[in-house]
Amino acid sequence: MPPSPQAYRPENTILELGDAFYDPVTAADFPQTILRFRNDRAAAEVGLDSLSDEAWIAHFGRFHPLPGTLKQPLALRYHGHQFRVYNPDIGDGRGFLFAQMRDEAGRLMDLGTKGSGQTPYSRFGDGRLTLKGGMREILATEMLEALGVRTSRSFSLIETGEALDRNDEPSPTRSAVLVRLSYSHIRIGMFQRLAYFRDEESLRALTAYVLRHLYDEEPGDDAPVRLLDLVVQRTARLAASYMAAGFVHGVLNSDNINVTGESFDYGPWRFNPTWDPAFTAAYFDHAGLYAFGRQPEAIHWDAMQLAVSLRPICDAEPLIAVLDTFGDHYQRAVSDAILWRLGLVPRDPETDRHLVQTIEPALRGTAAPIDRFFFDAFGRALPESYGDEWADARAALLAYTPRADRAHPYWAGEPCSMLIDEVEAIWAAIAERDDWAPLHAKVAAIREMGAALAAAPATR
Repeated sequence: MPPSPQAYRPENTILELGDAFYDPVTAADFPQTILRFRNDRAAAEVGLDSLSDEAWIAHFGRFHPLPGTLKQPLALRYHGHQFRVYNPDIGDGRGFLFAQMRDEAGRLMDLGTKGSGQTPYSRFGDGRLTLKGGMREILATEMLEALGVRTSRSFSLIETGEALDRNDEPSPTRSAVLVRLSYSHIRIGMFQRLAYFRDEESLRALTAYVLRHLYDEEPGDDAPVRLLDLVVQRTARLAASYMAAGFVHGVLNSDNINVTGESFDYGPWRFNPTWDPAFTAAYFDHAGLYAFGRQPEAIHWDAMQLAVSLRPICDAEPLIAVLDTFGDHYQRAVSDAILWRLGLVPRDPETDRHLVQTIEPALRGTAAPIDRFFFDAFGRALPESYGDEWADARAALLAYTPRADRAHPYWAGEPCSMLIDEVEAIWAAIAERDDWAPLHAKVAAIREMGAALAAAPATR
């Protein structure tokens, strides 16, 4: 029998926190609402896949409330470090929390927006999103999901009929509004804001909320330490999954790291063509702060800001002890993530770490394409065309048991990549001919790769 359809199960738990954490806002009234992308696979998980296109546009282009959840969108309040400089003048500036609901596993889910109009935190921005930016986020989230990265998902993209002026791309350019489905809308920056104002009562309330609703744990006397421990584990795993995916987020500010360790908010992202630790995604990252090889350091630094924010309600010593576990969590997680992408069953921490330490120098020294290598080596099938410089890696791979075979049709073709030239080509088809076929074809190809990679990443 086919599985029963997932019921729509609305929630509004964010309201428990009270109006000190957010501001009610109103979505922009867009000149047009043209549906460009709807993620029915994600919508099925929260019981919204049966919406007609007309109803979909009403909810995710005009932002008519979904039944049983928030009656009005909420712009969340937060601060954050941006390129290590503290900024108290930020918050949800071009997005808001639109709705909450439960997924098929009973987890609390958020529908948040990008490009939905101005809020009290827009400062000098117009609150809008370019259509190209929305298209890029679809590609990033689809690719990361397929590669085993815990990520928000692009739920909806609707073109809105405005001409936007931007400094970093040809203008005027087309506009859009994006809706994301994610496990959490709560960022480390929310805790930083409360610490900035020395609001201990609200810090305790937010800590309890996150533990109870996002981690399914009742808060105890050690709630701040327990929260930091969970966030350190999740963010270490996030950093590891970025490395295994060859992904560079580009802007790993503390307001771009949420407390469930889920990747989100994709601006200048890129996938690294080769294992180049210095590769950056953002043209404005002149110092390489968020370069490919520095992402674990950056995410650890952000977790440290959560620890600092929890100090008003917790002693320093237990928080420092938890922070010191980040490196061990990361080392285990990066081994697991790379073994998963290689299609291999993990053995023991020491052997797994040795494999990673053998593969990374070979990738870096030969400048082999990352996606090509993982495609060729899946199931320990490294071809003989890989020369003598791969001898140690080949021997290490042969010591492992494949967790999956290469029977899926994907393995008979070519590796699926998402490098910048292809991103630009997909956008050119839209910009020049309004041709969306390349985008939809690429999403289908990415999902085929995800099916071939199959099981979720191994974790310990």
